[in-house]
Parts: sequence; C-alpha cells; structure tokens
Amino acid sequence: MLPVIFSPSGPALTEDERAFFAEADPAGYILFGRNCVDAQQLRRLTDDLRALHGRDKLLVSIDQEGGRVARLRAPNWTNYPAGEAFDRLYEIAPASAIEAARVNAHALALELSAMGITVDYHPPLDVRQEGAHDVIGDRALGRESQRVAALGRAILDGLARGGVAGCIKHMPGHGRSAVDTHKELPTVTASAEELETDIAPFAALNSAPIGMTGHLIFTEWDADNPATLSETVIRDIIRGRIGFDGLLLTDDIDMQALDGPLPERGARALAAGCDIVLNCWGKMDDMQGLAEACPAMSTQTAERLERALAGTQVDAASGDRAELLAKRDSLLAIEGAAA
Repeated sequence: MLPVIFSPSGPALTEDERAFFAEADPAGYILFGRNCVDAQQLRRLTDDLRALHGRDKLLVSIDQEGGRVARLRAPNWTNYPAGEAFDRLYEIAPASAIEAARVNAHALALELSAMGITVDYHPPLDVRQEGAHDVIGDRALGRESQRVAALGRAILDGLARGGVAGCIKHMPGHGRSAVDTHKELPTVTASAEELETDIAPFAALNSAPIGMTGHLIFTEWDADNPATLSETVIRDIIRGRIGFDGLLLTDDIDMQALDGPLPERGARALAAGCDIVLNCWGKMDDMQGLAEACPAMSTQTAERLERALAGTQVDAASGDRAELLAKRDSLLAIEGAAA
C-alpha cells in the first residue's frame, strides 16, 4: 500500500484513474465539491473506490467542519454551523455547548456514513489568537485551550457515534498564523511558554485516531523547516510533547506554504515522520510523481491506519438525524435568546 491519499478529478472515476489507483493502491482518498453531485452519485463513487481495492474499511475522507469549510452543501446536503457557534454558547452555558457540539457532529457523521465516507478532517484544535490571519478565524472552537479541548472531545465523540473517524488538526497549532498557508509559509516566533497554549488541546486529545500537521515554521523548535517537514517537530513535539501516536497526515502537500517539486515534498514529509501524504487536487501527473517518489507503507503506519478505521461502523440504533439536529438547534438557541 502507498502512504498517500489521492483524490479523483470528478464525480466518477476515469479509466486512467481506475487503472492508476488500482496499481498504486493508495492509503485512501479525499473528496471535494468536484466529486459530489448528489447522494446517489456520491455513494456510487465511494462504493466504486471500495470495489476497486476490495477493502470494506477504506479511508474515504472529506473536509466537513461546517460553516465555510464544507464540501457538501445544501440543497443536497445539510449545512452545519462553524465552530464559533459552539464557542459563543460555551461562554454562557458550557455543558450545553459541549452537548450541542456532540449531537451536531453525530448528525454530521450519520450523513457522511450514508455516503460511504469514513473520515472527517474535523475538529480543528487551533486556539484562536488575536490579530492572526482569518484562515482559522470562525473555524476555531475558542481562544482558550481547555474550551477548545472540551468542544473538540465532544466532536470526536459525536463523529465516532456516527461511524466516522475524526482528525485533530493542525498540529502543533495553526492559531498564530499571520498568513494563509494555502498561499504563503507562516513563521511563528512565539516562545516555548507561549506555545504551551497551542499544543495543550492536542495533548488533551492525543488519543484521537488521526491527526494532521500544519505547514508553519516554529522558530522555537525548528527555524528552518515547517512542521510538516520537520523531523524535530514531529519527533519531539507531536509524538513527544503532545504524545500523539495515531495516524499522522500532512495537510495538503500542494499548498504554496511549501516549496520544491511535489514528489520531493511528499518524500520529505514521510522522511520527517509523517505517516501519510495528503494530495488533494486530482492531477494525474502529480499523483504519478508521488507514487514514484514515496516508499511503500511501513508496518507501523499500516497498523495506525487499521486502528484509525476500526470504529468506522454505524450502529443502526445510534441516533436519528432529525432528532439530533433538533436538539442541537434548541441548545444553540440558548445563546441566541441571551444575546
């Protein structure tokens, strides 16, 4: 198996993709709006990917946080609120906010599971910082580590109840970024003491099945390499200080925060200690280059992947989406009434 996550170019596999994916045998796939037309089409696509590999437990992933980060949208799917909604409620009713985040994630996961999706890149555990770029912004679950961890734990629990593995991101923390990593490489000059705030939610939820790195330089830890490509940050901070032993993915390896040819970036990320390279754009040349540059999946990564997907089964009695969404709305209305 190849330690890379690829993406189809459209709503159905092309013949070239079918042949390439079957030969390369990637760890899994990520889906975007270009892959998602309606419920029936999307289920056909995910079933097709499973049949191609003969793996019932296939990593089929998506970015579905809610708010502005949502690949599935109305009218064909449900719209979900951004993290800020639960942060606002937490301000006046912490227990209600935690329950609202849990039932919202549970309902979201049931919808994803019905489409054959097994992994959601959610929740972001980035602590919101004053003056930072809004690439995180209202996606954040709060400005205080304990609150972010409490809401993040509820989201992971809700996703799991709906048969979806969550992914904590963007380790070791994206909240201080002054630029958008899709376009530029941020440099964070905060001290080790200040960065304790950033890593605290990840340490609290270090048993999460999947985690994702961020493309940021932290001068306190490694002034030369962004976290995704830094053996020091991955070994000493993510695996060490945070204590994360789950499946570690890169953020999209094609972001402009990173430089150099795409295959080289992927090889460097794996050499630095990432388990799997995430490649999002569905460009055949890029995918072929990564397949040639990246080694076969290690035994340790294969074990982490198996553990990550172990809970991606839906209990038919786990909950009713309509009831879960109604409960969420009644809880979020507390904050609305108090405003």
